[in-house]
Amino acid sequence: MPPKMTGARMLWESLLREGVEVVFGYPGGSIMPVYDAMLDYPVRHVLTRHEQGAAHAADAYARTLREQRKVGVAMATSGPGATNLVTGIATAFMDSSPVVFITGQVAAEYLGTDAFQETDVTGVTMPITKHNFLVTQAAEIPRVVREAFHIARTGRPGPVLIDLCKNAQNDEAEFVWPEQVRLPGYRPPERADPDALARANALLRQAQRPVILAGQGVLISGAMAQLQALAETAHIPVAMTLLGLGALPLTHPLALGMMGMHGEYFVNMAIQHADLLIALGMRFDDRVTGKLEAYAPQARKIHVEVDPAEINKNVPVDVALLGDLRTVLEQWLEVVEPQRHDAWLTQIEAWRADTRRRDVVEKVKRNGGGPLRGAEVVQRLWETTANADTIITTGVGQHQMWVAQYYRFGQPYRLVTSGGLGTMGFGLPAGVGAAIAHPDKEVWVVEGDGGFQMTQAEMATAVQEGLNLKIVILNNNYLGMVRQWQELFYERRYSAVLLHNPDFVKLADAHGIPARRVTQRREVDAALAFARQQRGPVLLEFRVPPEDNVFPMVTTSDPLHRMMRRPDQEPHVERTANWAGAAP
Repeated sequence: MPPKMTGARMLWESLLREGVEVVFGYPGGSIMPVYDAMLDYPVRHVLTRHEQGAAHAADAYARTLREQRKVGVAMATSGPGATNLVTGIATAFMDSSPVVFITGQVAAEYLGTDAFQETDVTGVTMPITKHNFLVTQAAEIPRVVREAFHIARTGRPGPVLIDLCKNAQNDEAEFVWPEQVRLPGYRPPERADPDALARANALLRQAQRPVILAGQGVLISGAMAQLQALAETAHIPVAMTLLGLGALPLTHPLALGMMGMHGEYFVNMAIQHADLLIALGMRFDDRVTGKLEAYAPQARKIHVEVDPAEINKNVPVDVALLGDLRTVLEQWLEVVEPQRHDAWLTQIEAWRADTRRRDVVEKVKRNGGGPLRGAEVVQRLWETTANADTIITTGVGQHQMWVAQYYRFGQPYRLVTSGGLGTMGFGLPAGVGAAIAHPDKEVWVVEGDGGFQMTQAEMATAVQEGLNLKIVILNNNYLGMVRQWQELFYERRYSAVLLHNPDFVKLADAHGIPARRVTQRREVDAALAFARQQRGPVLLEFRVPPEDNVFPMVTTSDPLHRMMRRPDQEPHVERTANWAGAAP
């Protein structure tokens, strides 16, 4: 006879069978039986200071452990606990992160009565989960957990929510673990159709100016070696999406870097002049394409994707290869023929040289002087930590784009950032999750002063957990990216973007975190060295100009080649050469 136990104990038994070692969460009344049972199980619980922090931490934990096929787990109570998870759930959904969210719910007999802290969280999260479950009986728990983890980690990964009624946590039933998952309607594709692959290979043979577009799907499927082999065999340059950075080392001669709205000039020019695009595990987001009608007008398009819903959704393609990306590329490598595209790569190098001439950091090196720039801080961070197997987490805004442009990621799973949803405040709790997943690695959080304040309470989590987490704040006293748009498109009519910030150094000190403020270029290296010497959380605040902008920039109404490039003169920036952080 199977053993009988409470639903709460069944949950922990099931989580252990799924390999769960860490849970991020925040307790409350409707999840109390689960938290009581947790004391009898070898699981590390990380008490964040807000449920949103738990969601982002679990997300980052999963992203940085993709090679091990780990699933993040976040837990909260009903009502406000569950709704506080929603932004994190949506972030994981947009970025295809395998996270199982577990929420408490009122007893089944009270469902629909507006009981205390009752919220229909399965209804609320239906559009932003891959699947969700409402569990009303204890006996359902093992099967639901088994299915939830299977759905979260297979095919195109994504978040799954389990809403546990309180009676299901308290009641006893027989524990029956299903060894096999039976979901007849869920069959993610594996191998590409041979005829479609033959057509794709024929297009590649004909191409003179091919470009590979590498998305996060390369990292999700673990297809980095196959991508490099295809690029090298067919001599194809590789552009990457924001979340695809690390798919090919940026030091590789065929690696171009990030494409799209803030992609470099030479990358976007290569795409716009290509005669073949090979899109691998990416979804042609508007931040990638610019004006759709003018996107890569000369190019035939091949799309390799595991999610059929993404095919022809935004950009019509000539050949679709449905299947697991790594498997499809292995199929392709069996038939692809060696090629050379020397003239094409020479043209791209000419565009690259023109890009380098306008680069902010290169101009500072040539001319010296002027205020410390955000791009400089990120480049020095890269030069200082590139050989230290470093993970970078970011929030969203200008600092995020400087990281994408100036931190030259050489390995996969080293950038953790919010792409599709663009969630400000993601950086610090994501850093908590990454540091717990990788206590042996350096983890650096790069945030803006605005985004940092959205989730700054997670500093206390970092201290409580003893994490070796380094925090960089690029402080310009503005909501920088919104201010940039207002400067460029609203005649500098700044509205609701000026920030009256706290003293971040004192704030860190209140948490027992060593901190330094940097206002001059000559102080940067010493500050980074100071942070690396400390074992535990450290905060560095870098004062950068209020009107420091991110370029290049392409608006969604413009084609990629019509980008706003880095200007030669930046009077609004230069006039702040002696700025020490006071509000302008």
